[in-house]
Amino acid sequence: MTIAADLLHAATVCVRDCMGVQPGERVLVVTDEKLRAIGYALRQAALDLRNEVLLVEMLPRRTNGEEPPAEVAGLMAAFDVALCPTSKSLTHTDARRAASARGVRIATLPNVTEEIMVRCMSADYHAIAARTARICALMERTAVIRVTAPGGTDITMPVAGRRALASTGLFREKGQWGNLPTGEAYLAPLEGRSQGVVVVDGSMAGVGLLPAPIRITVEDGLATTIEGGPEADRLRELLEPHGADGRTVAEFGIGTNDRARVTGVILEDEKVMGTIQIAFGENKSMGGTVRVASALDGLVMSPSVWFDDRQVMDAGRLLVE
Repeated sequence: MTIAADLLHAATVCVRDCMGVQPGERVLVVTDEKLRAIGYALRQAALDLRNEVLLVEMLPRRTNGEEPPAEVAGLMAAFDVALCPTSKSLTHTDARRAASARGVRIATLPNVTEEIMVRCMSADYHAIAARTARICALMERTAVIRVTAPGGTDITMPVAGRRALASTGLFREKGQWGNLPTGEAYLAPLEGRSQGVVVVDGSMAGVGLLPAPIRITVEDGLATTIEGGPEADRLRELLEPHGADGRTVAEFGIGTNDRARVTGVILEDEKVMGTIQIAFGENKSMGGTVRVASALDGLVMSPSVWFDDRQVMDAGRLLVE
């Protein structure tokens, strides 16, 4: 397979700089047909750095958070580093959690495109890491997060006691994991406590870019009504098989990657600096209690955000640089 030079460079940044792979480490690449080109680029980057590499191609999963085959899960726990460019996310799976617990360094690249790889892997991840850490430090001292936005979002999410997670793009120590490309400060709101309205007006996981917004009413931590056009219908279809757990307010995140832009691929969209995302479904990977094979993130544009009484975003402008 011929690999474009700019894609191979982006893959090398991923393997060498973000994952800190050292010569002699064992690297696993898990992919599927749609992401095969990305998988082979990562494989070649690891080979060029003198690593033992195994590439495994599985059938595409049906939903984000669906478990890979048991054989793949076993392999993920047996390597030093696992890179997972797949069309559906393996981030919030028991397979990923078990491998992380064994000290494997893991990057998931759900639905990533060559264009996103080339653009976003050129970001300054040390600057992203510092920015993300500052937001996480404030987030962990917060009892209640409030978000408003011009599209109609107005929601409060109690978060006291929840650990904030910094997706910095630097996963160099045992057990570290996250998305690539990345740049996000996030946590799991307390179950059963969020109240208000989320108007998703950027993009929605499983739906893509939104020509019209989706209005989601949240009561006692659950999405109770979903209104809008065909995009809202599609979101209801995605959530329906998973019951109440799939409608849980599972995650709040602030994008911190200044190279990312809104493209309709949620992997990149939720990292765009100046946006926030609220996800529904699985939150066990973030310290919550809900385990369900679904995790759907919705992007809110031009948000204003308060951590208790401190404003940290104003109409999409980050105030904690």
